[in-house]
Amino acid sequence: MKSYVPSTPAERQEMLEAIGLSSFAALYADVPESLRLGRELNLPGGMSELSVRRLFAALARQNNTELAIFRGAGAYHHYIPAAVPQLASRSEFYTAYTPYQAEMSQGMLQAIFEWQTLICELTGMDVANASVYDGPTASAEAMHMLTGAKRKNKVAYSAGLHPDVIATMKTYARFSKTELVEVPLAEDGRTDCAALEAALAGSAGFFAAQPNFMGCLEDMAALAELTHAAGGLFVSYVNPITLGLLKRPAAYGADVAIGDGQPLGLPLSFGGPYVGFMAATEKLVRNLPGRIAGETVDADGTRAYVLTLQAREQHIRREKASSNICSNQMLCAVTASIYLALMGPAGMREVAEQNLQKAHYLADGMKQIKGVKLRYADTPFFNEFVVEYEKDAELVNEALKRRGIMGGVPLSRFCKTDAKGALWCATECNTRDEIDLVLNVLMEVLA
Repeated sequence: MKSYVPSTPAERQEMLEAIGLSSFAALYADVPESLRLGRELNLPGGMSELSVRRLFAALARQNNTELAIFRGAGAYHHYIPAAVPQLASRSEFYTAYTPYQAEMSQGMLQAIFEWQTLICELTGMDVANASVYDGPTASAEAMHMLTGAKRKNKVAYSAGLHPDVIATMKTYARFSKTELVEVPLAEDGRTDCAALEAALAGSAGFFAAQPNFMGCLEDMAALAELTHAAGGLFVSYVNPITLGLLKRPAAYGADVAIGDGQPLGLPLSFGGPYVGFMAATEKLVRNLPGRIAGETVDADGTRAYVLTLQAREQHIRREKASSNICSNQMLCAVTASIYLALMGPAGMREVAEQNLQKAHYLADGMKQIKGVKLRYADTPFFNEFVVEYEKDAELVNEALKRRGIMGGVPLSRFCKTDAKGALWCATECNTRDEIDLVLNVLMEVLA
């Protein structure tokens, strides 16, 4: 096999002639020589179907899928009921894409409408969009929501946001000339309210995570009150599983609620694809990026669905667009919708309770181990918490891995000076036997 291009040489020549060019070289004449590869692509030769199967089987055997996972940090190991992938993999869902010919795609529009409805019920907000690419994308888009709504180019955020979320916001801010101001964490692992008051001067608003990256539960009502008192908008980056137990963003005065939908029935999958959810108060509906589907009736009075709003999209507003979102994560949104509909309020509460109880059982056990201490021992947490070892966290994790355990994320991966800190997580998937094994191994390693 010499070519991965599906069109024939004759077809390619015909297309070139149709646009008035004689060769592919002429097509790329505007590309500077310094940016060109200057050689043939190093692509492997063709293989038989049997050879390809053998190759991928060998690659798959390199994966270690037998570890007991005690790691979160933005991507969580939750149980996915069998009905979720079974329904989501139906061909009408599996092959669906964003509805450019909107009203012809009634099934697609209904799926978007159901997703929006479920997200609004989950967060308590008035409106939600059709989804964005992931949680960090939702954060960056929400940042532009704030600057557009308030006509200010300064936004404050808590240091408790996930480092990847912060990095994405900084990337977007760099090219939109938005000034980002970080508000540090206090000694208890939560946002420093005194520092927040100073940062809010001249800001369009403030971002905080619930729980934050350190696992600590923030006083979101207090943060929202401070933000509103300064004339800003408050954005809550929330783990959706917590909403089975904790107050919804609307209840503590959030103007925008965002997050990553990965915990809602999506597998870890080496980091994606995931889905970002965005919801807001009605007054901010025209600042929401992407599509908003609505329910109406057709000429015969039959229920029908339409694209109600696409206020900020590039393909609608061209150079005047305030968002680069032109699509949505349809399959992931459908999967999350199936999960939410299947679980219902009672199921979401049960999952949240199991996460809370198992994480606290693990933390209580670690408190009893010499050489381990909880960094924020007096601060409430949900299913994640930070510990400090007397030994290097990476070395501890290596010992745990040899016993079939994926331990907490070493915080040195995010802060080089934090060599002994680790972020642990427990979910409904962790059994009591697994937790007891972790405690026993830690006692051996740290003895």
